[in-house]
Parts: sequence; C-alpha cells; structure tokens
Amino acid sequence: MIKSIINQQREERDMLLNQNYIQRMDDDSIAGFLATSLIKLITGPRRAGKSVLALQILKEQNFAYLNFDDDLLLTHFDEDAVIQSLNEIYSGFNFLLLDEIQNLSKWELWVNKLFRRGVNLVVTGSNANLLSHELASSLTGRYLQISVFPFSFAEVIRFQKVAFTSQTELTPPELGNILSKLNTYMLDGGFPETVLHPVILKNYLSSLFDSILLKDVLKRFQIRQTQQLYDLSNYLLANYTNPYSSNQLKAHLNFNSVATVQKFMGYLEEPFLFFSLTRYDTKIKTQQKSPKKTYVIDNGFIRARSFELSPNFGRLLENLVFIELLRRNYQPGLELFYYRSRNGKEVDFVLRQGHIVKQLIQVCYDISTSKTCKRETESLTGASAELNCKNLLIITWDKEEVIEKDDLKIQLTPAYKWLIE
Repeated sequence: MIKSIINQQREERDMLLNQNYIQRMDDDSIAGFLATSLIKLITGPRRAGKSVLALQILKEQNFAYLNFDDDLLLTHFDEDAVIQSLNEIYSGFNFLLLDEIQNLSKWELWVNKLFRRGVNLVVTGSNANLLSHELASSLTGRYLQISVFPFSFAEVIRFQKVAFTSQTELTPPELGNILSKLNTYMLDGGFPETVLHPVILKNYLSSLFDSILLKDVLKRFQIRQTQQLYDLSNYLLANYTNPYSSNQLKAHLNFNSVATVQKFMGYLEEPFLFFSLTRYDTKIKTQQKSPKKTYVIDNGFIRARSFELSPNFGRLLENLVFIELLRRNYQPGLELFYYRSRNGKEVDFVLRQGHIVKQLIQVCYDISTSKTCKRETESLTGASAELNCKNLLIITWDKEEVIEKDDLKIQLTPAYKWLIE
C-alpha cells in the first residue's frame, strides 16, 4: 500500500515540476540553501507557495517526495515501509522533500532520526509551531529556515513584467498605472492562485480560509467550541489593525474565560492566519498588559470574508505594510512593535535593532489635509523624543516630500516605492 501511495505522489511531483512558476529565489540563493547539510525548513501559510518554492529549489536535483497533506499516507504511514519504498522508487536520491510535515503525528522525532542518518532534508510546514516548540526542543541548531508569504507587490509587478525601481522617474501615465496595480494588490492580496486567476478570488480565498480553520485549527487541536472559533476569526477579520484585549474579546464574544480567548488566539496564529503586535515599552510587564493589535496574513482574506461595506484604504495599507515588514524579517514582539506615547498618540510601527529603536513608521493613506498631516507628524515627533529615534517615516499613497518639524526631518514616501525597495 505504501509503495502505491508513494508512486502516486511521484506522478504528482513530476506533474508539478513540469509547470511554469514565478521564480522566488535566484540561483545563487538556491545554491547556498542546498549547500548546507542542515535541515532546510520552509514555513508559511497554506497555498502561499511553499511547495512550489521547494520544487523550484530541488528541480535540478535527484530528490524523493512525500506529501503529508494526503490522508492515505497518514493512515498507512510506517517508517520502515516508507524508507524502503522511497529507496526503491527514487533510487540514489540526494534530497528528501517532506511536504506539510506538521500533519504527521510526532513528526519531529522521525525528522530527527532521518537527520541523524544523514538524509538531506527539505521540509515544508503551514504551522508556526514548527519553529516555536517542536523544532526548538528537538532540532535546536540543526535547521535553516525560509518564511514564505503570499506574493509581495514587488513580485506581482515583476510577474506582470513592469520594470522599474524606487529611483525610476515615472511619467503621469506610468505613475497612474503603478498606482492602479497597487490598488488592485491592496484589495486582492498576493496569494499565487488569485494573482494568476483574479476571477476566482472571493470563492477561492473564502474556501481557503475555511480550510485553514478546519484542517490547521479545529482538527489539529480537537476543538469542540466550533462556533466560538469562527466568531473569533470573524471578529479579528472585521477589526484588523485595531487594538484588542483578551478581556474585551471575552466580553464581546461570550467566552467562558480569558484563558480560553488567549488559547484560541494562539490557535489562529499558528497557521499564519493572524498576527498580534505588542505595544512597545521598556518594561516587559507593561508590554504584556497593554492591548495588542491584530493583522491578517493577506488583504485578500479581508475582501473575501469581512463585512466592510466599502474598503477602508487606510487600514488596508497599514495591514499591507505590516506583512511587508514580516517579509523583511522583523519579528513581532522582538524587533517590531506599535507605540502609544505618554499623551496617547499612536505610532503604527516601531522597528528595533537590539536595544536601539531603529525607525518609527506611520502609515497614512491620505495626508493631504493640514489636520491629518499635523496629527501624523506630531505622533512621530512625540514618540521620537520619548524613544530617542530620529529616523521618521510616513508611508503614504502617493505623496513624497520631507517635512521639517522641531529640528527633525520626517520622510514621506509613496507606498509603491517603499514596497519595492
């Protein structure tokens, strides 16, 4: 039975290898990634392109393939039979690709065993727990990790063969074209299937959202309070970029306890659906007690599932910037925070390097009125004094200039330029 399953998966592998994909890593990066004997781990949300990236990395190699998003393989899994069949079907393979490994019970023990036997492993997974618990305890120092998110704006326009850099001087028609593409991206998000086939967006993303909830949360954690989980996910989708507290969620959604709210929030963050951003403070206790802000992995989910009557472009742009900061390897709670000054004014993002605050970022879709400009700049200058940071940035829709205020310079940069830096 195992041999038959692996043969079927080989046919699937070969079919996938013959398709054309958007290249997400250059040849030098691929060579460096494969050169190490460490476990090569690719994580990110479902359908963001982890498996495709793994296939792109391995396409020139002799590699074996196991897909654990296959109930037949999970049901009949037997270590010895699997190893025997792999060596029979993929004679002399140099790499073993284990796709969606989190679906296999106690997978980390098996992966550790393969690693000790010298098998060169590439592993994909749709669960943040891969890094935070199992790998940290079982495979400390033995893995190299790549995070895969839905396509960035830079990747989308490269796919659409639009060639320009942040230094390119655009004519008014060219600028209008770029802003039109950014508007579409801000509304639709960057999941590969929706970039390639926009017409399917709403149905596809709504089904994907349900699939993640069902497979990666409800089944994995054996949750019985199904309705409460859906209520919480819908609330977070409707209130993305807004602060929340566990007590507030408990009251709004009729949870039995704050502990249950916190547990469910953790469940929704594990499959990379939502992220929580901590308020910056030098005192850890204050950080822990302060409200957090929630963000969604892709703006397309907001369009497909939220109840907004019309798009809130300010919040959509802020969510877009947050996900791009994740792509740039800023980790929430370590290098990435939001801030509220002593006079109650908020700064959207604080970027920290070690113990030093590196940059303060505001996101403002429309800064054309003097009232809005005053509000945004005063928030930055106030936080600048309190956090001793003079690198101040406002990401706007299309406005670019430098504002001098209180001996500080505030850079206004259009989102399209910042996103392709």
